[in-house]
Amino acid sequence: MATLPANPTIAAALAWATAQLQGASETPRLDAELLLGHALGWGRARVVAELPSVIPAAVLHTFRELVARRMDHEPVAYLTGRKEFFGLEFFVDRRVLVPRPETEMLVELALEWASGWRRSHPTAGPLIIADVGTGSGCIAVALAVHLPDARVYAIDLSPGALDVAQQNIARHAVAGRVTLLQGDLLAPLPHPVDLLVSNPPYTILAEIDEGVRRHEPRLALDGGMAGLDVYRHLLAAAPAALHPGAAMLLEIGATQAAAVTAMARTAFPTAQVIVRQDLAGRDRVVMIQTRVSAAAAASL
Repeated sequence: MATLPANPTIAAALAWATAQLQGASETPRLDAELLLGHALGWGRARVVAELPSVIPAAVLHTFRELVARRMDHEPVAYLTGRKEFFGLEFFVDRRVLVPRPETEMLVELALEWASGWRRSHPTAGPLIIADVGTGSGCIAVALAVHLPDARVYAIDLSPGALDVAQQNIARHAVAGRVTLLQGDLLAPLPHPVDLLVSNPPYTILAEIDEGVRRHEPRLALDGGMAGLDVYRHLLAAAPAALHPGAAMLLEIGATQAAAVTAMARTAFPTAQVIVRQDLAGRDRVVMIQTRVSAAAAASL
């Protein structure tokens, strides 16, 4: 095991931390650079550019503590208090799930759908979106940033999560267009919406990584025995929460497409239900496109 000199350079500290983190992370060098950058108050690029520099004693103490916590499998995002998602930086802490890169696909599909909706509704008012289980607010904020004429309801049961989301709403200056609602799933939604998106809890706790299970909030993870409990409740309530012609996008686990699709077709027997795969070829999003009645179509 590498040892850390008394007055190490950045290069020596990174080498030490990388060795320490070998058993706790799949990306030990990257983690070391991010943690040292956080301790120094620098970006990662500057850390890499200044390898010969000696680390101040106070910074070294902080860095050692961060590495120890990472060795206990605490997510880097909690240690630094930030995580990039869809090209935006978000504040995160232990009250919310760390945003995952795979969830960016949900935002991409929502933006694609919103573009088509606007083309078919050129004179309509703002697009109304609900993000159910908003957590850090990363989905709601990303959609608000990229859809300046949209109005977004960001719903979560956890007051702590909503406090984190509020900070991210302020950080990205979308406070006038994102409304936070506390409550269970769709219960607090004041009226039907045009687009409903959700990355609900869908994991089976016994099957997930130890670090995730130990450090991230159970409320945002636990999908029940088969990982399907929240989908069942959400889909049962969704028909009353959507306008005619509205859509619903649900992130799913890689083995859940058949079960969630069956639930969706029961809840929306006349809707188009399709499954979209991510870049790795895994089932990732269930898309539900409701149909517009003849009367509603005539009024458009």
